[in-house]
Amino acid sequence: MMRKSTTVQSLTDFGRVRLSKTFFMRDFLFSDIASVHGFNNVPDDPDLAIAAGSRLCEELLEPLQDRFGRIAIRSAFRSKEVNGFGNQMQRAGKAGYNCAANESNYAGHIWDERDADGYMGATACIVVPSFWDSFQQEGDWQKLAWWIHDHLPHAGLYFFPKLWAFNISWHERPVKTIQSYTAPKGTLTAPGMANFDGSHEAAWQGIEAAFQRQQK
Repeated sequence: MMRKSTTVQSLTDFGRVRLSKTFFMRDFLFSDIASVHGFNNVPDDPDLAIAAGSRLCEELLEPLQDRFGRIAIRSAFRSKEVNGFGNQMQRAGKAGYNCAANESNYAGHIWDERDADGYMGATACIVVPSFWDSFQQEGDWQKLAWWIHDHLPHAGLYFFPKLWAFNISWHERPVKTIQSYTAPKGTLTAPGMANFDGSHEAAWQGIEAAFQRQQK
């Protein structure tokens, strides 16, 4: 059992935990909120955070990176303290604090807490630079969303306007919804919708070839 990191050495050791082929725990610990306000963004339950983060990396981030090149982590793990403060500031109308309530983020950005049903999960907000370099027209984010939906066992995707950044989630009970804060806003697909099942190749066709052209 790994204890919560409370010293520089213990945090160094925790950051060196390898979650997958190319990702380490340190990659997911930076937080703008923690940096500005002096919080210690480390999990209360390191073992659960490692377990959930490993599944996120192995099943979603590594396959995505293998196919489209390096991905960039914008934000990922949040301690309950960091997320709770961010939610408090958001509710107060402060710009830049985009955190849902802690209970809503358990098994999401808060990796070290199971959700209300007892399941674990993990979320990271990422950018795929190679995709953004080739597809910047309004609505182009849907191409990558459908590719992920068809190829990877995601639990949910939430896209944003800047650089087509998106939250990508792994969860023990995946729902596989796709939602967006950028046009077209709202829910692209969810269980029960007519477009949920089957192949969506017509929507994402061409993005793999675009990446291959970039490599030449």
